[in-house]
Amino acid sequence: MEVTVVRKQSKYKPKGVRLDNMAWVRSSLMRVEDVSASATIKIRNHDAMNTLRLGNATKVEIDVIIGALNIAEALARRGVGSDWLPELRAAQDALLTLARRGLKSRFIVRADELTALNLAMEIHDAQLEAVTVKQLETAMNDVTETVRLKKARPIVETV
Repeated sequence: MEVTVVRKQSKYKPKGVRLDNMAWVRSSLMRVEDVSASATIKIRNHDAMNTLRLGNATKVEIDVIIGALNIAEALARRGVGSDWLPELRAAQDALLTLARRGLKSRFIVRADELTALNLAMEIHDAQLEAVTVKQLETAMNDVTETVRLKKARPIVETV
């Protein structure tokens, strides 16, 4: 008879090693628009908005727009464009109703929803021109924490 011993798996995961601390600090102080990823972010966001406008949006495009608006709201809560919070909230509400309606059939945007989403995307673009990489990372961490703590409004309502 053969006996096998099963060991408990450890939850320990070693952290990565940062090889150049000064480069990391300098990169966090750079403006987002000075980094090549800024153009990629804007292109991805506007491509998703254009696909939505044309009526061909899928869940992928909706997720991109949700991510952009979540970051815009997190940046506004941290003081970057905080005077635009009501407009960002209106766009979030419009996106929520659009996404809930689209789950049943297709993601078709109404004119008032598109107007609110376009304004929110313009706000987000202006924020990206004004923030540093560190501020953007902090906003992304805020969004992740909000989702982790289940404080975000879900698209699919649970019964």
